[in-house]
Amino acid sequence: MRDQQTFGDIEYNGKKKKTRRELFLEQMEDIVPWKRWVDLIEPYYPKGRHGRPPKGIEVMLRMYLLQVWFSLSDEMMEEAIYDSHSMRKFVGISLLEEDVPDATTLLRFRHLLRAHALAQTIIDQMNEALSENGLLMKKGAIVDAATGPAKSRKKEPRPRIAPGKQE
Repeated sequence: MRDQQTFGDIEYNGKKKKTRRELFLEQMEDIVPWKRWVDLIEPYYPKGRHGRPPKGIEVMLRMYLLQVWFSLSDEMMEEAIYDSHSMRKFVGISLLEEDVPDATTLLRFRHLLRAHALAQTIIDQMNEALSENGLLMKKGAIVDAATGPAKSRKKEPRPRIAPGKQE
């Protein structure tokens, strides 16, 4: 049932232009070693024997990476999943079938990664994977390292004419 598209998906997929966020997330989909990172986290991840069943490791990992890439708090990350179709698609959540992991669940996942020194390992491997693909992650942007960052589009100041003087 997860592969079945909703009317919203059909409408969204019919749009003519991809956003920069969509292009970025497609690039990350191809670059990130998902299986390796899920296998890295799996031994430490709760098995769900007590309390409510845990969300899938890959869903939580994808939310964590979005949080890192877009500098979002736990609460803002939860809201972004509800608000952004491209982020929901990247995470693999259908609002018709499941709930979005809440901010507390994401907080616990981040604590789990830090407690077992997995967060730094993932970030280091992420930087390595980007480098292998000729990319560099900078705050707020991903840069093609082969060409370097784009030039600023800052406008040059116009010369000021003193009041009363005409040219």
